[in-house]
Amino acid sequence: MNVPDSRKLGKQTVAAIREVAETYILPRYKKLEESDVSSKTHPGDLVTVADVESEHALTRMLPAFLPGSVVIGEEAASANAGVLDLLAGDDPVWIVDPVDGTANFVNGSPTFAVIVALVRKGETIMGWIHDPVENRTLWAEKGAGAWLEDGTRVHIPPVQSEALGDLTAGLYSRDFLKLKGKFKRVVRLGSAAHDYWSLTDGRTQVLSFRRLKPWDHAAGALIHTEAGGYNRLTSDVPYAPALPDQNGMLCTPNEAIWRKIIAANAEATLA
Repeated sequence: MNVPDSRKLGKQTVAAIREVAETYILPRYKKLEESDVSSKTHPGDLVTVADVESEHALTRMLPAFLPGSVVIGEEAASANAGVLDLLAGDDPVWIVDPVDGTANFVNGSPTFAVIVALVRKGETIMGWIHDPVENRTLWAEKGAGAWLEDGTRVHIPPVQSEALGDLTAGLYSRDFLKLKGKFKRVVRLGSAAHDYWSLTDGRTQVLSFRRLKPWDHAAGALIHTEAGGYNRLTSDVPYAPALPDQNGMLCTPNEAIWRKIIAANAEATLA
């Protein structure tokens, strides 16, 4: 057991995420005013009033479920990157991405989600992805599996073929662009949460990421692992949300496919 009464904690967290989504996010879906949207670091880096308000709400709610815990939200970290140092501390840390896929949300696409992860001593021990439009939640606990909110355990479907030409991939890292034509299909969902979900239900078999912000990947990487998948940094070490400046992760259904893609990419790079 990673935390005392993790079953209760899981249910409380799902309920809180759903309440926040229904209160602050869904009422603004397809109803955003121009004044509700602004840019952060560049014009494509969007933030909405729904991001800010839902992050504030979860920051108030989550610590009550686990005394002594603290919260790092994406928007708070954007304003003060120093809060990320909390991830390496002894206190449990909630990581919150209030609206993952903000550009989709702004454009009226349903491919957005709320992501919450619980990290202790630099290791992700629980993670949640909530799809507000479909009102469904995917979550995992380290060592205890990945689950839907109705109690159904999630397992990655077995692949029928390990040939790259039979696999669907999401390539968000330019390090793998030389392999783009080798896959059956290349997709871009614009939401890390939905990308990870697509791995668990078999719509996608391969994902590559370059920028590894903890609010995008801490929960998803754990869920993928607990559902039976294999993911590591391209340097062949495990992803860890507390380590700064990590670049490059590859997610596959199993280790054999992971190593096949790494080898194929190395060969393509040398060619």
